[in-house]
Amino acid sequence: MKGKHEPELLHLDLDLLVVSKPAGLPTVPDGYDTDRPYLAGLLEPTFGRVWVVHRLDRDTSGIVVLARNADTHKSLSAQFQEHQVIKVYHALVMGHPTWQERSVSAPLRVDADRQHRTIVDLETGKPSTTHFRVLEKFHAPLAQVSLIEATPKHGRTHQIRVHLCTLGMPVAADPLYGNGGQLMLSAIKRQYQPSENGERPLIGRLALHALSITLTHPASGKRHTFEAPYPKDFTAALKQLRKHASRQTQPIRFGM
Repeated sequence: MKGKHEPELLHLDLDLLVVSKPAGLPTVPDGYDTDRPYLAGLLEPTFGRVWVVHRLDRDTSGIVVLARNADTHKSLSAQFQEHQVIKVYHALVMGHPTWQERSVSAPLRVDADRQHRTIVDLETGKPSTTHFRVLEKFHAPLAQVSLIEATPKHGRTHQIRVHLCTLGMPVAADPLYGNGGQLMLSAIKRQYQPSENGERPLIGRLALHALSITLTHPASGKRHTFEAPYPKDFTAALKQLRKHASRQTQPIRFGM
């Protein structure tokens, strides 16, 4: 069922359905546009009823695990509640950190303004911790970009995006937090010549991808890690950065 705006099936059994969600597709129905397609609604005609256990932001791509029965939903929900699930994200951010690894613990309050943004609130915010690791730094004539691995301990709405902004490194093309800006080829390629149609961003949406998830299978009791490969736009942006910008790399590993 793979298409431009359709999820890619990664794993299926009697209890679990694991897919890679494309950017632009909500996980659950949009409260403001009830006719808009959403992940669970696209899956149920093929796989029967599914239970949503966790969500991704609409413009975030990557891995989503859904339950296929009520018992599995209960088990997975308890694992999320007890912080037994490990989620790993990759993001292209604007800026260069001076550190290689760092944890951010900043309490967050969701839906805090008219734009439904999450904010750091030291008094009423809920505990929120994210561990970050630098994977690559790209040095270009007009842009400094980094590939960052993020492992959130908690699962607050927009948590990774807000915590990155507190570090002064917004996710590229993030319309809500800071000024992430568009990642343009003209900023990284010397002697760039635009086409007749003008220049388009290397990645035209929030540059955040949910790469992997590790959990205990409710039926077998064994730990499993499921991974979602980078989508085409994320891969293409990285390809151009690696081609035209000098870079510093770190060994890539999953989880913590």
